Amino acid sequence: MTRALVVLMAAVVGGCGWRGGADSGSSGDGAGGLEPPVLTNPEPPVRYPPALFARRTEGTVVLRLFVDQEGQVVSDSTRVAEGSGHAALDSAATSAVSAMRFAPARRDGAPVATAFLQPIHFRHPAGAGAGGS
Repeated sequence: MTRALVVLMAAVVGGCGWRGGADSGSSGDGAGGLEPPVLTNPEPPVRYPPALFARRTEGTVVLRLFVDQEGQVVSDSTRVAEGSGHAALDSAATSAVSAMRFAPARRDGAPVATAFLQPIHFRHPAGAGAGGS
């Protein structure tokens, strides 16, 4: 099962779920050359809760993160923007934030601090079972 989790977790933390706007630190000029932060972890830091994995429970958690100019997540700013409907999945996603590493957002090539939305997908390789959503 460990190999299955490693393969599965590679799909859990996808690309940055960038949604700019006033929340992203933009000055109101639209995208304005703003490139979103990029997750750089070689291995996804999110771990599927074993009991939910066994029941094939699936869900997506959308986290609101704030990354500074160095790409460091400001953990006090982390919030669940959209819950999965399963407290254990939401908790697993938020617990992984401290291990997430990002290249910072860039505006016109220069690193900038920004807030963004990061989806975390929990998908079982066999698909959702009776307990899934």
